[in-house]
Amino acid sequence: MSKRSHHHLTELGCIACEDLTEFGAGKEGWLAPDAGTTVLCALDAHSLAIANRSVVLILGWSDSDEPRVKIRPELSPIEAERITAIEWLVFDDIKVIAIGTSRGFLLMYSLRGDLIHRQMVYHGQIIKLRVRGTKKDLTQDISSEDVCVVMPGVIARFDGSDIRSMLQRWFQETHSRFWDEKSNKDLEDDGNSDNRLPYQIWNVNKYGSCVDAAITGIMPPPLMELQYIVIYAFGSSLINYGSFLKLCCYMNSAAFIVGQSSQRYYCAVTIGDDAVISAFRLSEDRKRSLVGVILSKVMPVTFSTIASFSKMIWRSEPTPTSKPEEKLQSFARASSLTCLKDYPRKGEKLTLSPSGTLAAITDSLGRILLLDTQALVVVRIWKGYRDANCFFMEMLVNRDDKRASSSFHVPGKSDYCLCLAIHAPRKGIIEVWQMRTGPRVLAIQCAKGCRLLQPTYRFGSLSDSPYVPLEVFLLNGDSGQLSVLNRFLN
Repeated sequence: MSKRSHHHLTELGCIACEDLTEFGAGKEGWLAPDAGTTVLCALDAHSLAIANRSVVLILGWSDSDEPRVKIRPELSPIEAERITAIEWLVFDDIKVIAIGTSRGFLLMYSLRGDLIHRQMVYHGQIIKLRVRGTKKDLTQDISSEDVCVVMPGVIARFDGSDIRSMLQRWFQETHSRFWDEKSNKDLEDDGNSDNRLPYQIWNVNKYGSCVDAAITGIMPPPLMELQYIVIYAFGSSLINYGSFLKLCCYMNSAAFIVGQSSQRYYCAVTIGDDAVISAFRLSEDRKRSLVGVILSKVMPVTFSTIASFSKMIWRSEPTPTSKPEEKLQSFARASSLTCLKDYPRKGEKLTLSPSGTLAAITDSLGRILLLDTQALVVVRIWKGYRDANCFFMEMLVNRDDKRASSSFHVPGKSDYCLCLAIHAPRKGIIEVWQMRTGPRVLAIQCAKGCRLLQPTYRFGSLSDSPYVPLEVFLLNGDSGQLSVLNRFLN
């Protein structure tokens, strides 16, 4: 389909089809964020996923002839399980759809509708699935790509490399079984539920249950963190020589060198009804207390020594070991950093900038708060935007120099300016504001039944060349038209 430009919007395609009637299409404003029945949307470079309580529809917006796929996950009718979150997981040559349910299950499906993976994260509703990556720079010592699972009072993090490995293994096994007698039905029923993905999980409900949250990036450890400890297991004292000594356990004249802790710390921002904004330092280790270090290092060696002596004295018959029941992963340590309570203000939605250094937070009083996630300070406030939806985007603002105007120059990251697109459905307008304290650079009138969307982060895109700026799309639910906000602005 040819692209048509209307001043500040460029039409890309149309998603109108009969399959959308199951999701409420045909009724005025069925896709509006304040609609009675919540419709979930997830956008990719060429595909759109739409979900209701029990069905996910995958359709292509760039090619009308592309086949549409309906996915009906196996949900528990007894627990009234429903779909509560969807998101694309896009790698170099792999693209799957991730689904979160009201019972805390994370499901992954192929574009053919085959179940790839099923895993319980925690008991409770999955509110949101966030995919993001941070590039190594002056503020980040290492790059990181992850999938963040947000639940009421709980945050879980899956590393992107673990998901990539699991998906590659599944697709390779599926391809090798293509000529086997085993049917695709068996693959769909079994999935990959036996191979659990490793993840970290934290309890962040100190200030009440959250309605949205995000891991903003990697942060330094606390100033008083003890990296090294010397423990005299059989001595009369426990001596700490500071962060420059190594952890040694002296047992029967034997010394065990443990080494320096290499764990990471993450910063998480949560919003909710009791606390508008809360921030936490998340630790990877589930045993960071001094008692935990002693128990994890000293006790196994102690019991091993006692067991060896007992075997020499008593002979006991081996006891059969039963397979333990699968348990949910225990929480890692989450330390509170700050909290903002301003009754009756309640946090509603949160969106992150590409680097994670800024967060836009909407509240119940019609305000939008711009939060510096490193200083944990609100640096800007907009008023009069009830039920607003925000996304960060990058635009070429006031770039009238010779290099930018040249047809041979390909704009790089330094040529773009970070902006915030605000969709105010009650006003029927989309505004674009320059960050952090810049003016409003664009205002677009839009229909009532529109929704602002943004393509999911693509794993491995941190090293993309040429640079692909962050864009925002507008989906008109009444006409089915999908358009993109032009990033060129004089």
